[in-house]
Amino acid sequence: MKTLYLDCFSGISGDMTIGALIDLGADPTLLVKEMAKLEIDSEYKLEFNKVVKKGVSATKFDVILTEDEGGHHHHHHRHYSDIVAMINRAEFNENVTAMALSIFEKIGRAEAKIHNMPFEKVHFHEVGAVDSIVDIVGASILLDSLDISKVISSPVPVGNGRIRIAHGLYPVPAPATLELLKGIPIQQTDIKGELTTPTGGGILAALVNDFGPMPSFTVESIGYGAGTKDFPDHPNVLRAVLGREEL
Repeated sequence: MKTLYLDCFSGISGDMTIGALIDLGADPTLLVKEMAKLEIDSEYKLEFNKVVKKGVSATKFDVILTEDEGGHHHHHHRHYSDIVAMINRAEFNENVTAMALSIFEKIGRAEAKIHNMPFEKVHFHEVGAVDSIVDIVGASILLDSLDISKVISSPVPVGNGRIRIAHGLYPVPAPATLELLKGIPIQQTDIKGELTTPTGGGILAALVNDFGPMPSFTVESIGYGAGTKDFPDHPNVLRAVLGREEL
């Protein structure tokens, strides 16, 4: 049985997840091909680059938003219902569709609770943007392609301090992130800044079967997904370990 272990020693985000999965062997050309089914590929281009973070080679995944001749981005902040319809129209396989919708539902319900509004009326801001749609659907595509039976994660550091988001200056972890991490073990850290994003929290809440130390399994491949930030004392990467557990 194939098991994926997410070693979130520097937190987790959507782009770090995709970078780590590609680094351990998932096919980036499959990602590009499948993402085209959403019919929003005119709004972005995908980049995959090898970088070194504090001595660790990792894959950096970026969603570059398309600009018009005036240098403006014309992507949409879509509602939850728009995103669900888009995913259903794309005709991904059943597993990809289920994973992506599950992540979006987790995030949508967290946002609805934080803003005290009906779930159906949630207007996604950061998560409705193109890069978050690509991160969530892309992670689902790559996880499915690796034929993973179980996902286990380490406890999750979230960071400290404050972060500016669509609604203003908020504490870290952002309210939606903390709501998503209910029932998930978080880890103390003195690092200032956001280590775990709402998208990363949604991936953990929707897809992880268990939390704890690395399991007893035979390691087959290891990947590192780079985050955007740099920290003075540790590499800002997500480590993904793919192994086989004996039944």
